[in-house]
Amino acid sequence: MNDTDYKVLMIDDDELIARSTAEYFNILGLKTAYVTSYDAAVSFLEENSISLLLLDINLGDRSGFDLCKKIRESYDIPILFISARTSDDDVIIALNIGGDDYIKKPYTLSVLYAKVKAILGRYEKAKEAAQLAAQTNVQETAPPGGERIRLRDGVYLDTAMHKLVIDGRQEELRAMEYKLLLYLLEHAGRVVTKDELLQNVWGDAYTSDGTISVHIRHVREKIETDLKNPGIIKTVWGVGYVIEESALRSGDGA
Repeated sequence: MNDTDYKVLMIDDDELIARSTAEYFNILGLKTAYVTSYDAAVSFLEENSISLLLLDINLGDRSGFDLCKKIRESYDIPILFISARTSDDDVIIALNIGGDDYIKKPYTLSVLYAKVKAILGRYEKAKEAAQLAAQTNVQETAPPGGERIRLRDGVYLDTAMHKLVIDGRQEELRAMEYKLLLYLLEHAGRVVTKDELLQNVWGDAYTSDGTISVHIRHVREKIETDLKNPGIIKTVWGVGYVIEESALRSGDGA
């Protein structure tokens, strides 16, 4: 790993918290840096390689929400919001603008470390899988079936390219969106509980139900024709989600 390659960047205007978190991660072998302002974070990202961000909402006179939006314009790396703000509205905003999870202060360093390691592990595996798929040079004109799973007329999941194919054009999926949709498709015909998704898709027990719901909505926005009455991914209230096999066979996914 080069001197400018870091696994984690901690962005928090409380220098004591930022420094202690970075020191703890470094002791455990996870190369971590920290900054305490919006501008310092932008400059650091321009000069260094980062795998994951820990981002506070309050950054002095600037907002972590604004920083997240700016980062998402150029980077597709996991962003975990960390904040003492516990409002559901803050959580929803954080996840909707590109955050991957929301951790409420105070937190235990050992638990935070375990969560970061789990997220880094699954994102790095997804990145390796995407690179391997690109190396296979699968033709985009491949017919439905084989490496493509039909969702409804004109909409397929390309498991070789980790992308959606919608009316012949490719639609990007973020790593967790792809894993979530593929898992539901692999278990079509039965209800998949939220606990099962946490264990087998997210790979840890610390992700909130809100994170699952936001990712489900993002996937639905790309594959459903009616978000108010989804025909492919259906919610089983209080339990989880299901893709019915009949929906995949029907003409319109209803």
